[in-house]
Amino acid sequence: MNQQVKIRIDGQEIITERGKTIVEAARENGVFIPTLCNMPGVKPKGACRICTIKINHRMMTSCTTPVADGMDIENNTDELNDIRKSIIELLFVSGNHFCPACEKSGNCELQALAYRFKMMVPRYPYDFPRKEVDSSSPKIIKEQNRCIACQRCMKTIVDEDGRHFFAYEDRGKDLRVVLDPILGKEITDELAKKAMENCPVGSIIYKELGFHEPIGTRKYDKEPIGSKIES
Repeated sequence: MNQQVKIRIDGQEIITERGKTIVEAARENGVFIPTLCNMPGVKPKGACRICTIKINHRMMTSCTTPVADGMDIENNTDELNDIRKSIIELLFVSGNHFCPACEKSGNCELQALAYRFKMMVPRYPYDFPRKEVDSSSPKIIKEQNRCIACQRCMKTIVDEDGRHFFAYEDRGKDLRVVLDPILGKEITDELAKKAMENCPVGSIIYKELGFHEPIGTRKYDKEPIGSKIES
């Protein structure tokens, strides 16, 4: 069976391999599709919906949709970008994101996407929920005010015995990602730092490492998100 698949994204022809998702094929060919929950090498969940694209006038998440020969995909359109912007706005108003005081400022993917989509004043009212900060772990601060429930930490922070350090707790508007209280006290420096790096926002902070990069040298201070696509 021929393993090559030919698709089009915004009129650009792309040849990729059968079995890949649209977001993977796009990334490998220098086409930026924004996402917050997706990570290369991790099974996608379609949690954030920011990677929504259109195929034959139908909205689909590009991180969970496999490529198929002949697909004609809309990605960079006013309609889709406004949907993405509205999701970003919802994430800002449903949490407490005070960017100037956040250790992840300049390295935060949510902040970088807000700049990319020119978010000024959100169209939705701010909720200002009361959320706790969990500092019970000797290695990690879990700042719930910044969490966007993307599941990255849940999927990637696992020990050698297959135990997951992060999990969902409660439901609906009370849903939150929490650090297991027992495993949190056992977490290694390596996993704690990995958790901080994998978090797209400033919800997971490795203790005693805040503000170690000066303004102007951080990732998205140098290059706006999407200006350089890495596979």
